[in-house]
Amino acid sequence: MYNIVLSLHSYWAYLVLIVLIIAAVNAVIKTIGDKEYENNDFRISLFTLIVSHIQLTIGLILYFVSPRLALWGQLGGKVMSNSIARLYLVEHPFVNIIAIALITIGYSKHKKKLTSKNKLKTIAIFYSIALVLFLSRIPWSTWIG
Repeated sequence: MYNIVLSLHSYWAYLVLIVLIIAAVNAVIKTIGDKEYENNDFRISLFTLIVSHIQLTIGLILYFVSPRLALWGQLGGKVMSNSIARLYLVEHPFVNIIAIALITIGYSKHKKKLTSKNKLKTIAIFYSIALVLFLSRIPWSTWIG
């Protein structure tokens, strides 16, 4: 089961990154270009919210079925001094949960804005910060290698 969930989590991450990049870049370009907020912008931001929440669900399942979880018992407080264990057990989940929370907050806040500029600016800020956070905590050596 672990390998199936791990593969699903890894491949779904490509979709999340692609959609998040599209949503963030779209919002930034439209904000800078002083463009109007359209139905397609709403769909892109909603789809980003949905795929990121699915990724969170898959990630939480993975966390609790992962053999790495046993490192908490083996290393105890020394998890923080082991860079690999810290990445997988603390940094990656914690930072990515924050990133998904930012996507959720940005999506919720943008719906309450009344002007196109404010809607797009909100999406641009929150989704871009989330993208940077995601990119900072991907275990690149195992994900691409």
